[in-house]
Amino acid sequence: MAAVDPNRTITRSDGHRSLPKQSSYLFLAFRCDRPLEAGARFRLDSVDAVELARADTLRVERASEAGARVLRIGIPDPRVSASHARLEKVLGSWMLEDCKSKNGTLLDGQRISRASVPDGAVLELGHTFFLFREEPAGKGPDDLHGKQLQPAARGLATFSPGLVSEFERAVLVARSRVTVLLQGETGTGKEVMARAIHDLSGRSGPFVAVNCGAIPPGLVESELFGHRKGSFTSAEDNAGLVRSSDRGTLLLDEIGDLPLPAQAALLRVLQEDEVRPVGVSHPVKVDLRVIAATHRDLERLSREEKFRTDLLARLCGIALHLPALRDRREDLGLLVAAILRKHAGDRAANISLTAEAARALLLHPWPRNVRELEKCLAGAVVLAGAGRIDLEHLPPDVRSASEGRPAPQPPGEPALDEQERKLYDDLVAQLQAHHGNVTETAHAMGKARTQVQRWMRRYGLDPVSFR
Repeated sequence: MAAVDPNRTITRSDGHRSLPKQSSYLFLAFRCDRPLEAGARFRLDSVDAVELARADTLRVERASEAGARVLRIGIPDPRVSASHARLEKVLGSWMLEDCKSKNGTLLDGQRISRASVPDGAVLELGHTFFLFREEPAGKGPDDLHGKQLQPAARGLATFSPGLVSEFERAVLVARSRVTVLLQGETGTGKEVMARAIHDLSGRSGPFVAVNCGAIPPGLVESELFGHRKGSFTSAEDNAGLVRSSDRGTLLLDEIGDLPLPAQAALLRVLQEDEVRPVGVSHPVKVDLRVIAATHRDLERLSREEKFRTDLLARLCGIALHLPALRDRREDLGLLVAAILRKHAGDRAANISLTAEAARALLLHPWPRNVRELEKCLAGAVVLAGAGRIDLEHLPPDVRSASEGRPAPQPPGEPALDEQERKLYDDLVAQLQAHHGNVTETAHAMGKARTQVQRWMRRYGLDPVSFR
């Protein structure tokens, strides 16, 4: 009999495409005393139970006991008991039980003796934090220590199985001249991704980033394509950003904000590999590699005739998506370590976190993504000096997550950007159409049930209210 790929997608007889196989993962996110140390990822598909206990170093052992497959994780945390907690799969769901530990076990900030573990739950043992996730099955070993991560370029390290595939695609396309479109919410790290692609490209020219939304409309073409001295009042010779990136990489950030006349000129540049500065009659050849980035829905803008369809076709050589930080919290430890090194320098090795601060970082929804996390930690480093980052060093809305209070929200529906508003409206419409049935809503949206549940938690939607 031929082998079956366990990760394949199967089409059901009723015409619906089944969702990719889900895997259960446990991520070691933080050790408060050593926030610079890499975390770890453990796949739980092949085990029936996970035993969490104190050890002198991080230890991982997979064994069989009385027919049960057990994963033992030893944690180098003196506040963790010799036998602290146990995760066990019961009737297809994971249960967390405290093994009468000295300091107790917390689930999403609440002390428990035994409780079910939902997708995205934060497990707290002593000063060590784990994150439980249900995600599409990914490639790689069952047990992955952060020290084993070997990113191809700065900013491409991740524990997320789904994000690994996006980063692999970025590496594959880097050495080509194919135009790349980076999509994702504001602050998700699209410029970091673009710089990584440039670093891997082998191109000899510079990396030039321009925020299309920050250029005054009347100066867009002059700034991008340059101008000759005297072409307008007080004008001096200016090569423009396109020619400045010759033989290098040009990042057009927030490309959706580019005015239509400039879109037409940019299309010619991409088609002909030449640029015509303002006030110059003859075009100038350029060796250009363009990466575009946006948080907006260009397809919808194109349908509304606010973005040129032919330019969109040119930009979509390869489209890569960066998830919101709330959807990749398994990487929070990696991001925190990188930010602490950046802002604290040599002092970073002496910085630690209180359990309350670490809990707040993991439970906060990060609506402004990695950019918000960096500003949060940059301020905390200044306030804490070379000591321990405590709850009082974090912004009020971040502190509220650890204190058990919801982050401040305006009355009524959540405040969302354009892309998020479309997702919210689609989700509400599907929940209404399927009377709050989450499984049917997930099928209709072509998403995993766990993803729909995450969205409902994000937007504060209760399926019962739709029945």
